Amino acid sequence: MKWLVIACVWSLSAFSAETEQPANFDVDAHGAPSAQAPHLAPWKVIKLDPDYGGMWVVSGDLDGDGQVELLSSENFNVDDTHYTSTAVAQKLDGSVLWHWGNPDIGRKKWHHDVACQLHDWKGDGKTSVLLASKDAVVELDASTGQETHRFPIPYGASDCLVFCNVSGGPVANDILVKDRYHTIYLYNREGKLLWQVTDPGGARTAHQPLPIDIDNDGRDEILAGYALLNPDGTVRWTFQLKSPHQANGHLDCARVLTKGRTPKEYRIALTCCGANILAVINGKGKPCWELSGKHFESIDIGNMIPGLNTPQITVDIDHMPNDGPVWVIDSKGTFLGRVTTNYSRHHALVDWNGDRLDEVVIANNRSLYDGKGQCVAVLDGPEIVDIEKYEMSVITGDFSGDGVPDIGLVTPDIVYLYLNPSPLSGPRAPLGTGSNVTLY
Repeated sequence: MKWLVIACVWSLSAFSAETEQPANFDVDAHGAPSAQAPHLAPWKVIKLDPDYGGMWVVSGDLDGDGQVELLSSENFNVDDTHYTSTAVAQKLDGSVLWHWGNPDIGRKKWHHDVACQLHDWKGDGKTSVLLASKDAVVELDASTGQETHRFPIPYGASDCLVFCNVSGGPVANDILVKDRYHTIYLYNREGKLLWQVTDPGGARTAHQPLPIDIDNDGRDEILAGYALLNPDGTVRWTFQLKSPHQANGHLDCARVLTKGRTPKEYRIALTCCGANILAVINGKGKPCWELSGKHFESIDIGNMIPGLNTPQITVDIDHMPNDGPVWVIDSKGTFLGRVTTNYSRHHALVDWNGDRLDEVVIANNRSLYDGKGQCVAVLDGPEIVDIEKYEMSVITGDFSGDGVPDIGLVTPDIVYLYLNPSPLSGPRAPLGTGSNVTLY
């Protein structure tokens, strides 16, 4: 395996209107999508089941036929405590394979992750449906929807599901659940509680904790918030940035920027909600650089900019009325590019041209932009609506079976799938969205 090692050089920047000038491109994409870029019609338009379907959508081969199906869910919510209340499996022609749950108590829209995932939990090559109901983790047979296993969890510990491998077995069949901001519970597949941690390292939890095998020993550590937890749940380290505002928030999103042979060589990109920070730390929790002054949210790691030999960070900035910037930043913290739409909270990277460079798809304006800031495609179909109604989301994965990653746009009632026109240019993408899907 080839390892990329990035020098960890400290820098701290607070942005102002005068300093926010990207080096490569700066695109104003407010208003209607580009008329000059190619407009693509959807390959499939799937109406979600009106009773059991909801805006949380994951996908995979549910019935073993080698083709992708959709799994969508509704969620119950009171005072920011929520759990999965329905699930429905549908073929890409819209037909329903099965449904589960109570369609009278939940909502179709979301404000957070919904604890409903697909995962090969047994390690036998077959997909299972795992969800967190009001007081249990429930496993369903993906082809029939029949319940095959459940174990109890505390009320409120249904904020998300994360699969990981803290036990050191051949597959990731340990499962993490949590309440909204404070306590994480780690169970094995049999439902035995391995450990629980409240306010890891003295801070609130992340929205979706990140499993990382930071020392390459076959067992995952868990970046749970501002702390990295060992496989046994003890605190390995906490990170402390230079910004005085870190304590004001919590870890919003974390992604591995580059792997390393040792923890010190790892680089992890992260955002801190409320603290208005984007930072990169190494695998020992030591900061390399940070940018402050914006409400950075979700991170994609990929290669958008031609000529760079290390990955870049693509990140959105939220809580800016009528402005939704997406920034591209290199591994050393250099501000390279910006695309600003009316709202850009939900985005993803995909190689849409087959040139081994990523484009960023921004859900709410249905457009893809390349590493030069050019709009290369507009995805026709869904209506662009005011975000007060709902926030359109985006899913990616191989939906057609050719190994090339495609794009899905998700509304509360309909999923629009778009075939990637490029040939296979790298490793085959797995069928569907994979495990540990998150909005963050």
